[in-house]
Amino acid sequence: MTGKNILLLKVMEPEKILVQTSVNKVIAEGLNGSFCIKPKHIDFVSALKPGILEYTTEENEEFIALDEGILVKCGQDVLVSVLNGVPGTDLSMLEKTVREQFQKTEAMNKATDIALKGMEADLLMHFVELDKEK
Repeated sequence: MTGKNILLLKVMEPEKILVQTSVNKVIAEGLNGSFCIKPKHIDFVSALKPGILEYTTEENEEFIALDEGILVKCGQDVLVSVLNGVPGTDLSMLEKTVREQFQKTEAMNKATDIALKGMEADLLMHFVELDKEK
């Protein structure tokens, strides 16, 4: 792939780059529905809703399951910023991976909630003790 018949796709999470590659097209799901971007597409910005971003390289069709994010197409560059993304080439394996990550995230959120409730209870106890000392 060379010249103006390619797009340079870069998918980023806050702390790392998930994918950086040359592609023929990108299919994503915006808030108003799915859309396809090819190299001669006009510059474009879209909010993305959680779903699958599909891109086609010279050899393969690949996927990224992503959380909500922003897609910016500027010239030959397509920049996608997401909170969470999981790349894969097989949709069934990608679904399994996303489910596993979702379960881990859910468990971490529950542990965080329990820790926060403990901290809130400790803080309230300190306020009660301060009130008694007056």
